[in-house]
This record gives sequence, structure tokens and C-alpha cells, in this order.
Amino acid sequence: MIVAATAGFFLGLSLIVAIGAQNAFVLRQGLRREHVLPLVLTCAISDAILIALGVAGFATVLSRIAWLEPLLRYGGAAFLITYALRSAYSAWTGGNSLRASESNRTSLRTAFLTCLAFTWLNPHVYLDTVVLLGSISTRYAGHELAFALGAMTASFFFFFSLGYGARLLAPLFARPSAWRILDVVIALVMASIAIKLLF
Repeated sequence: MIVAATAGFFLGLSLIVAIGAQNAFVLRQGLRREHVLPLVLTCAISDAILIALGVAGFATVLSRIAWLEPLLRYGGAAFLITYALRSAYSAWTGGNSLRASESNRTSLRTAFLTCLAFTWLNPHVYLDTVVLLGSISTRYAGHELAFALGAMTASFFFFFSLGYGARLLAPLFARPSAWRILDVVIALVMASIAIKLLF
């Protein structure tokens, strides 16, 4: 049981630790100290749902719904391209809207919906979380629940660390140029993921 939980934790952590669209968004919001708790909870709970679905065998069902994969792929790519252009524009214009001291904060509703889009419109999330974790959990027959709980724990640990740990970088991002660089990086990450989805 402990072996299964440990395997789930480290595999889950390895799948979400890479810089992706969702992680870049959480990092940005963490740096701005905007709606961090609702966003990290949204990401972690969404992951927990997807992990539970994968371990419960939803991966098999998902593979049989032919129209769902293209819908997720093209919808996710369109969303990522839009966000990449927005980030590139912010970097080009000086990123004034990204300064932590600015008063024009992102509303909770906008941040929440954006976070949901990054999470649920990304086909890679389904491949990694539902299909991969779901299939690997079968190697721990009788201990699938422990494996799933380990992976879920990794998700909560990572997103809370990312969201609240971003504050440690606040002195660096007191300079507007640092925000512009971050926006360029976010735009490139979003655009590269969109291109991979399309091609």
C-alpha cells in the first residue's frame, strides 16, 4: 500500500512539474497574489477528479469517444493561441497590467474561468492524468486507491507550493522588465503547446 502511494505521488509529481500553460498561469497569479487559494484548489481538485476517473477506468471509455479528442485538441489550441497573443501584447506594451502594485486586478470570476479552461481544455491533461496514471494504477492491483491518493497528494503539494512559493520571487518581479520577460515566456509556452496540439 505504501509502495503504491509513493509511486503514485512521484509519478503524479513528475507529470505536473513541467512548465505548462496551467502552471504558468498559477505562477503569474501567485506573483500578483491574486486569488491564489481558489486557483490552486481548482487545479488540485480538478487533477484529483481526473486521477479518480483514470483509476476508475474512464481511460477506456475516453478512448472510445472518437469526437472528443479532436474537440479538446482544437478548442484547447484556440484558447492557448488567444492567451499567447494576450501575453505577447502585454510584454510588448510594457506589461503594466501585470505589475503587482497595480489596482486593476483580475476578477475572481475571470481568473477562475481561465484556470478551468487551462485545466479542462488541455488534451495533455487527459493523456497524462486519465490515461497514463489510470493505466499504471493497474500495476498495483488491490492498491489502486492508495496509488490514486498518492498522485492526488502530489497535485495538492505542487500547486500550493507553486501558488504560494511564487511570493519568494516577488523582489525580482518588482521590476517591470521582469514582468515583460515572464510574459514573453508565458506567450512562448502557450504558443508552443498550441502548435503541438495542432500538428
